[in-house]
Amino acid sequence: MEILGIDFGQFDLNAWLSEAWQFAGPKLAQSLGILALATIIYWIGIRILRRIERRVVTRTATVYDDLLVRMARRGFQISVFFWAAWRVAAIWTLAGQARFIAAMWIVALSIPISGFLGGVIFEIEQRLAPQTNTTLDDTALPMLNKVLRFVVVGVGVLIALEYMGINIAPLLAGAGVVGLALSLAAKDTLSNLIAGVLLILDRPFQVGDRIELWNAPKETGTWGDVVEIGLRATKIRNPDNLIVVVPNNEIMRRDIINYTASGSHIRLRIPMTIAYDSNEPLAKKLLLQAAEETEGVKMDPAPVVIVRSFGPSEVNLQLRVWIDDARRRRAVADLITARVRELFQENGIEIPYPKRDLYIRNAPDNTLTKAGDDAGKDDRHEERS
Repeated sequence: MEILGIDFGQFDLNAWLSEAWQFAGPKLAQSLGILALATIIYWIGIRILRRIERRVVTRTATVYDDLLVRMARRGFQISVFFWAAWRVAAIWTLAGQARFIAAMWIVALSIPISGFLGGVIFEIEQRLAPQTNTTLDDTALPMLNKVLRFVVVGVGVLIALEYMGINIAPLLAGAGVVGLALSLAAKDTLSNLIAGVLLILDRPFQVGDRIELWNAPKETGTWGDVVEIGLRATKIRNPDNLIVVVPNNEIMRRDIINYTASGSHIRLRIPMTIAYDSNEPLAKKLLLQAAEETEGVKMDPAPVVIVRSFGPSEVNLQLRVWIDDARRRRAVADLITARVRELFQENGIEIPYPKRDLYIRNAPDNTLTKAGDDAGKDDRHEERS
């Protein structure tokens, strides 16, 4: 019988089955032996790891050994499975498939490694975050966790591709071109991200610190309290309860004035002016009295008053006081200034204002006489009218 050009009349099924068994029988037996051996190895290995976990891991307070045993267990399970599959493919002379299985083995092993590193960083975050008053570590550590996991798996993929004989140089070159294009398109965002990382590392201010604003809205306060430090921008609440979002790269380009970084107490320099004919010692005494009567002013170090400079019609004094709460610097300065004005008025200390005194020297007599005659004529003219 001939079907599709093949003469099945001369086909010997028994011979074909005999040849197939001779070819597949030993390989099938070896494959079953490999699977049985893998099962035994898996059972023994899991029992050993569980015993180690009961005798060692449970007796320690740290969780890092738990993470290590967990990584070892997952790695062992993955290795047993892929080893059995790799050996079976090699027995059946499937070289390409065996190489692919080995490459997938490498990628699979990178997953528990990345999980172990991520667990370590997570435990550090859980221990560190409650001990700090800033959210910087809450932002930086999760970002580091994700980046590290991705890098470990990415390295595993690259090693697997290299093992399979795939040239990764063109892939890296293409990734470099794509990365360059993305960096140019999002250079401002990348600049803010880099500045955010630098803020996390350098920490010129923390959440809750009071700093000076550079681009404050008009008719609002020029300072504010830091409420959030993100990777792209920093949020600052000004005294009018407005949230000002400042890009991180702009913060890194400017001088940062932090009023609370060195502690809650700072020194105020309050300028005052008095007229030249005022009693200067009395004015200094009154300035010190105003400082002593104001709540929030520290007496140690004691307030001092200095003569700062001389103006066109005034003597410029400066009152220097230490206050115990940097957040009340504007309020304390206002109270002191109002009290000084009251004391100056009560004691006759003149606060100068713009005025001019004109003195005429060596005026000609005929000019004065002519001016007097003209004035007299004007008076007579007014009388006639």
